[in-house]
Amino acid sequence: MRHSFCMLLATAVLLIMGSCTDENIGVSITDSVSSVIEDSSFVITGHSVRNPRVRMSTTSKMLGRISSDGYGRLTAEAITMWMPAINIDTAGVKSEWIDSCRLKLRVPVSDGFTGDSLAPMRLSVYRLNKALPSPIYSDFDPTGYYDPNALLTTESYSPLSGWLEVSTSYLTGTAQYDTVRVISVPMPVEIGRELFNIYREHPERFESPNAFADIFPGIYITNSYGSGHVVNIKGTELDVYYRKHVQLSDTTDTIYPAQAQSYLASTPEVVSDNIIRYDVDDALTELADNGAALIVAPAGYEVQLHFPIQDIIDKFKANVGTNQAIINTLSLELPVTIPPTQYDIQPPTYLLMVKTSKKDQFINGDSLTNNKDSFYALYDASTKSYTFGGLRNYVRDIIQNHGGIATEEDMEFTITPVDVTTYTYPASYSYYYTTTSSSIVTKISPMVSRPAVACLQLDKAKFKITYSKQIVD
Repeated sequence: MRHSFCMLLATAVLLIMGSCTDENIGVSITDSVSSVIEDSSFVITGHSVRNPRVRMSTTSKMLGRISSDGYGRLTAEAITMWMPAINIDTAGVKSEWIDSCRLKLRVPVSDGFTGDSLAPMRLSVYRLNKALPSPIYSDFDPTGYYDPNALLTTESYSPLSGWLEVSTSYLTGTAQYDTVRVISVPMPVEIGRELFNIYREHPERFESPNAFADIFPGIYITNSYGSGHVVNIKGTELDVYYRKHVQLSDTTDTIYPAQAQSYLASTPEVVSDNIIRYDVDDALTELADNGAALIVAPAGYEVQLHFPIQDIIDKFKANVGTNQAIINTLSLELPVTIPPTQYDIQPPTYLLMVKTSKKDQFINGDSLTNNKDSFYALYDASTKSYTFGGLRNYVRDIIQNHGGIATEEDMEFTITPVDVTTYTYPASYSYYYTTTSSSIVTKISPMVSRPAVACLQLDKAKFKITYSKQIVD
């Protein structure tokens, strides 16, 4: 018994010693001294680069027109294909009992627009005559994809038009509620009747977006009048209103009025696009020409960054000397200034920092950061800064796999504004345990949710590195 216990203890000690490896360390660090270094002496350089063409990979849409001193002139239009309803209610319904159709644009009440909420504007809707290409970009030209003489509808709107509605979403794993303002646009009733009749005769056409595209490829929403605001559209759908005959019993029946069903919706599975036309304000152009590191969205400016990772590694090695050490954390804090604008346009909510050589691969791929080649940061309004954490794997990879020698590719990064989509796992409860809710990032895409502007203060960038080291006598 004593012999077995000793063998187990010896095995455990060996496992512990073997598991504590990192960078240039091969043994466990005991009696270590923790060192925390916050160093702003590293020189980080960068410059603004125009980025007028971004790939669209989000269902969020902007619509409107704005001209703002200090920002520029922005026009945003929306174009989208459709995800059809798999099942359409036909029992006890006749096509002539379809009374109306409405295109519903759902705008968040909180941060749902930029500009003058009272500025009157008008939108126009056209029917597409063929499927959209994929991939699709913000500079897409809709010419040839719709008939400009075949206007479906036109409607005046503002960020305060429509009605308030509690929207329910299950994208986060559980029911999430958000208050939205619904801009309701009357559509020709013939569309609802056409779709009803096609579904009744050929339901297989509604089984996929590709099959449905032959019937109704999508819509193009453009600004036909006014200027003063842009709205952020989180949801787009076509609702059909109809009457329905119902048999109540063997002897009685009735016709229920004002039934409603969403026939079509714009979802992540279909191709959609924001057509962005942005003219940069002269003040921003002057800042960029003078070397400022500007971040402007949508389809505005991004920053090419030279990251001083070799200097960080060299200084770390010099401080460690012949001692053994483990890097625990490495982070970068980037303060910003906000250029003055007419509508108090704020910085982007998120920034992506990705190796320049891998940016296109990131945007066109799974669009998730790996904390080695790509990172994202959330804007902190209280400190007016972004903090990129999780840089440990980045520096660790260079030290461990490349002998501590960074290549030019390792040091060249692009910082660009993005929208981040998260999935929240709900909390669970049982007699034995309780888990708290947690969130993961499911999508990072070029920012098209609202206008944004910021100037990165690269000369005030602050690196924070923490490591543990063992003093070797």
